[in-house]
Amino acid sequence: MLPLVVAFGVLLHVMYWGLGLAWLAMPRRWGRFWPVLIAPAGLALQSLVVWAGAHTDLRGTDSHAWWSELVPLVLLVAAIVRGRWLAASRRGVGVIRAAYTDLRRFGLVWLLMAASLGLLVLPMLFAAKGLTTTSLGSCDAADYAAGARVLQQFARNDRTGFIGLTEVVQVMSVDNFFDFWLRLNHFTPSALIALNGTVFDCAPHELTGILAAVLLAASLPAVFWVARAVVRYSSVVSLGVTLLYGLSPITWYAVAHVALGQLLAAPAIALVTWAGVAMWRIRLTWRAAAGLAGVLAIGYALILGSYNFIVLVGLVPAVAYAGGLAVWEGEWERFGRWLLGMLAPLAGCGLVFAERVAGLAERLRLFRTYDFGWPIPPLTPEGWLGMVSGPALEPWHWGGLRWGLAAVIVAVLVLSGWRAVRQRRRNAWTAASISAPVLLGYGYLQWRAAQLGTNASYDAYKLFAVFFPELLAAACWWVTLRWSRRITEWLATAGIAALILGCNLVAAGQFFWHLSSPPLLVDGELRQLRRVDAMADVASLNLRVPDMWSRLWANAFLLRKAQYFPTHTYEGRLNTPLRGDWDLEGGLIAIELPDGARRTITPHYALVDTRHPLHVRAEFGSGWHETEQLRRSAERWRWAKSTARLLFENPHPYPLRAEITLDALSRVPREIRLVSADGTPSAPAQVGTERGRVRLPGIELPPGRSELELVSSPPAAAVAGDSRELALCVFRVEVEPGRQ
Repeated sequence: MLPLVVAFGVLLHVMYWGLGLAWLAMPRRWGRFWPVLIAPAGLALQSLVVWAGAHTDLRGTDSHAWWSELVPLVLLVAAIVRGRWLAASRRGVGVIRAAYTDLRRFGLVWLLMAASLGLLVLPMLFAAKGLTTTSLGSCDAADYAAGARVLQQFARNDRTGFIGLTEVVQVMSVDNFFDFWLRLNHFTPSALIALNGTVFDCAPHELTGILAAVLLAASLPAVFWVARAVVRYSSVVSLGVTLLYGLSPITWYAVAHVALGQLLAAPAIALVTWAGVAMWRIRLTWRAAAGLAGVLAIGYALILGSYNFIVLVGLVPAVAYAGGLAVWEGEWERFGRWLLGMLAPLAGCGLVFAERVAGLAERLRLFRTYDFGWPIPPLTPEGWLGMVSGPALEPWHWGGLRWGLAAVIVAVLVLSGWRAVRQRRRNAWTAASISAPVLLGYGYLQWRAAQLGTNASYDAYKLFAVFFPELLAAACWWVTLRWSRRITEWLATAGIAALILGCNLVAAGQFFWHLSSPPLLVDGELRQLRRVDAMADVASLNLRVPDMWSRLWANAFLLRKAQYFPTHTYEGRLNTPLRGDWDLEGGLIAIELPDGARRTITPHYALVDTRHPLHVRAEFGSGWHETEQLRRSAERWRWAKSTARLLFENPHPYPLRAEITLDALSRVPREIRLVSADGTPSAPAQVGTERGRVRLPGIELPPGRSELELVSSPPAAAVAGDSRELALCVFRVEVEPGRQ
């Protein structure tokens, strides 16, 4: 139950931080609806406090988080003293009582938040004991956790260990890991983990996954407000849109892959869109523009702190709405004043987050340099409403079901849109203007992905997701068919609603099943690496951990040590010569050195002293399939083909002799040999169908790099249900170097 307790604790903590600021920021015209700002205001204020602390000599949130708890309290007292509900007070209703009434008005929204958070966190109870972070494929969680530890435990002028290792961490103009988070990477997600981690006494790996669920739940009031105040649906329909958002596979995909920046940007853009639409609808005066400045500042602060590059397109729905009406009505002067009212708060936030604004150009250069992400299937109209098949966002392929569902959605949208045009309903323009430009951009990126073969579909999904509150509200325009007096259209609307809700529940169930047994998890072995961070005699490490998930978490756990990477692991973790005094092993190959030169941390992780005269390195070459592992099990293995290669590096000027032992089995009894680089085979060894240790004859390792072939006979063949060539299953390769 601990994950549930911590998740609801973090959500309530965020709400506490946002009470006073939301109360003060909501314009008087919409004063009764201030509760929709509470969660975004809390997130923005926490981010701002950590930002301020990061620009001092304080050692992270561990040194100031508890004192910072006074900030939201002061703002709450200021809001009460100000008497935000002056009109209500004149009628004899106290400010506190009026505030309570306004909070109670959103009771169903709070209920949806609680239900959404509980449903998202519940799989964590099945996935692991206690608090941890999981993922269905992305390694972003470890990146956020590393930033959280930086902001939680280090000062900006600290250059110890990995933080100041310029050779490895330099990105564009940034030469240290601390400034990388302030200028280029997603600052606000890590700041939230850091501050809440200090308050709840949680390490970053314990809170990162939970924060993803909290952010989705916290975004629901903004989604409700877009549907209610922008598109102007009824309260019941707006609650339905909010329910769909909380269940949608589009948003669950973000939680499952711990996409914290995206989950922060979506409600922020929703608030900016509402403020822009509201500013155009009311009589535009400087007083009215100033009243909405607080709401805009909250939205801009979240965008600049999380997805700073999204600020370039975050105004698109609002500009499309107001700009289209300005063109239609010829009100260019009004549009100019509107733009000034929208951009003035952005300029103010840009001054506060000046470093992140300055880093925008570099961030965009990084996007052009690296093909971030992975392919994500394109969403056709039924997918906009969450009617997809499970965790990969694949469409339904059963007998053309995808195209049938898409045709139904297109038909009802066209019918409802045509009727709105005939009846001159202005809200139809609102729905079209806040969605059409985004959909055009989404379609272009999907086309680019198809034409160039890049991961532009990943960018397309991100674009779709950060605008999803607006897109979902617009895609539900078919509900306006219920306004008809025809019973058939009432029934059709109800049937479509039931179909959409059912498909979203099925997709949520599929996510729930996979998240309950995730492929990526911070398990006990990974957590044990924190012991290395406290070893005073270990100053520098080479992270020779094959899989990126484990390697990134090792990086986060070992920030007090200088670290070097054999591959370009992630932004801020460059591949360089391996200058560390110790190799951190994390694969299936173990280098067995005498005299304490090998320190076992866990069954799969060990430190190997690179200064030892017998030190060598080994890795898998061609002829090996990917590492496999049973979920909920620490056991790992790799299958080899009939000919598989082992790569060795002897850094010494003299040759060494290596004894190699395999922990292996085979589908059928077979004979294996090691073949040296000059083609000389070793004496054969036998591998049986039962797992066991197989010792191979010793072989010479010359100075420099060399390659050995592991040849087995009889030749392997594919088996039923698996087209791979499977000759030898290896659980561990032990290499024991020695002198000639």
